[in-house]
Amino acid sequence: MQSPLSKHRVFRFAPSPNGLLHLGHALSAILNHALAAACGGRFLLRIEDIDPARSRPEFEAAIYRDLAWLGLDWEAPVRRQSEHLAFYGEALERLKAMGVLYPGFLSRGEVKARVQAHEAAGFVWPRDPDGAPLYPMEERTLDRDQALAWIAAGRQHAWRLDMDKARALAPDRLDWSETGTGPAGETGIVAAKPEQWGDVILSRPDAPASYHLAVVLDDAAQDITDVVRGQDLFHATAVHRLLQSLLGLPAPTYRHHGLVPGPDGKKLSKSNQDTGIAAYREKGVSPAGIRALLAGYGFVFH
Repeated sequence: MQSPLSKHRVFRFAPSPNGLLHLGHALSAILNHALAAACGGRFLLRIEDIDPARSRPEFEAAIYRDLAWLGLDWEAPVRRQSEHLAFYGEALERLKAMGVLYPGFLSRGEVKARVQAHEAAGFVWPRDPDGAPLYPMEERTLDRDQALAWIAAGRQHAWRLDMDKARALAPDRLDWSETGTGPAGETGIVAAKPEQWGDVILSRPDAPASYHLAVVLDDAAQDITDVVRGQDLFHATAVHRLLQSLLGLPAPTYRHHGLVPGPDGKKLSKSNQDTGIAAYREKGVSPAGIRALLAGYGFVFH
């Protein structure tokens, strides 16, 4: 039985505790919080700490401190990905059983060397919307017994989505509802083109679920109705819609917003310490001042 709360629109802010929050994070958090308040909905906080090598408790503590200083509140308890590894593992096994995953054994260095040699010979290597080279596809047909023997021997590998097989199992028309805008002004019903990403990673030894897999599972588990995030994730929505289709998960409404530019004109990074929320606080900037800074970039909070 659904609780009364589940009938409301549900928004979330889902940072990774691998660095300090910056103005771009403040924008997403404030916008989600404001939109939830405007419609009488719910605002959730999720800690995406699926990568133990990069996640640190001091950064998680800083997230709570920065958001509280901004005047935001959220429901308890906070969902932490590291507490739901079995949940992600079950979904991964379902995808394996569907025959849409295969183990990829090539290292980043091996892929990079292959791409460089290919392009040095005058050929073009296909790349994803972020500009990264697509993973080679020959391992899709690797002998199963050979692959399992390598895994049993401890050979490093990542489970990848066979994009052709996965796409064949999804509806011919795969799309999402966009109430914001993409980098090229895309809005309304947007056609999803997950094949542009190639055979994406869904699990690797140091992170049992990739961002793509964990985010769709978490959004479904938390009844998220509205995903509000930066335009840098606009094209990744195509992969999320594909996974939602394969796993029978509901599709939220998406709203992508513009990015806060850094000093170099590019999107902010956690490495830009001077644009961190904590740095502004230490300089004496108030929470209202943070909102004023964002308004100066053209962002409006309703």
